[in-house]
Amino acid sequence: MNALGQYLVNGLMLGMVYAMVAVGFTLFFGVLDVIQFSHGDVLMVGAFAGLAASLGVSALGIGSPWLQLVAVVACATILTGLLGAAIARFLILPLHRAPPLNTLLATLMLGSVLRECVRLFYPDGANPNTFPALLPGSSVQLGGFALRVDNIILLLAGLAVIVGLHLLITRTRLGLSIRAVAQDGETARLMGINFGAVVLLTFGLGSAIAALAGVMNGLYYNEINFNEGLLLGVIGFSAAILGGLGNIYGAILGGFLFAGLEVLGSAALPTLVPDIPSAYKDVFAFAVVIVLMTWKPTGLIAEQMSERV
Repeated sequence: MNALGQYLVNGLMLGMVYAMVAVGFTLFFGVLDVIQFSHGDVLMVGAFAGLAASLGVSALGIGSPWLQLVAVVACATILTGLLGAAIARFLILPLHRAPPLNTLLATLMLGSVLRECVRLFYPDGANPNTFPALLPGSSVQLGGFALRVDNIILLLAGLAVIVGLHLLITRTRLGLSIRAVAQDGETARLMGINFGAVVLLTFGLGSAIAALAGVMNGLYYNEINFNEGLLLGVIGFSAAILGGLGNIYGAILGGFLFAGLEVLGSAALPTLVPDIPSAYKDVFAFAVVIVLMTWKPTGLIAEQMSERV
């Protein structure tokens, strides 16, 4: 029971992080048909910004973990939101009419620049950095399984972000504008929608959500490093493709499905093939995703949802 419960919690935590990363890829593709391959590195920048905020608040003598957490979240989301908008303004929009490969290559190189900047200029950025444990470490006993309170808080926070994004997209004027631009940018312009502003806000929103995912990842593992965005970016993109690129709900489904495959792989691989350790869970998950993509090239739910974003 303990092992099963822990696998379930691990799967939900990973799924929440992956879904939040995948949502960013989907938002960017929805409004501009571009793949922002530096998205994972933007997540990493957000995590390091949060760590810097925590250290700064501690240096000011503020010891309350909740105040530190507020500073971490605020600094990470605001900085990466501005970074995402800047990437859209100075890199994505100027290349909007260029061949898609140009944008893909430019964002790929930008990811390397961000990664190397953190490695070179952040204090001890080349090594793994300890992320502060700002959430309660106590546990709640559920039958034979002890569920940590910090895991509950992180899961509820991730759920709140996803629900909030759903409400923003479906119940607000900004969400309506994002959906209009995603459906037809030129028609949206003719209807009076500020195309450029919607693009900048969308990139800022997707990047801020990625920063939250980076902070959650840091709080869960109590460690961040400069190259964590590489794998998280690839997984988030794979999840978005798996669910159906351009569809937010498909991205969320893809994120949880990928996490479920990883957890299944880590549990089943050592049992089925003793020579293969659980560390190969990513290989197992990617292999299954390849099979699923071959079976459903348009994504798992893209065919049922004609409306983008």
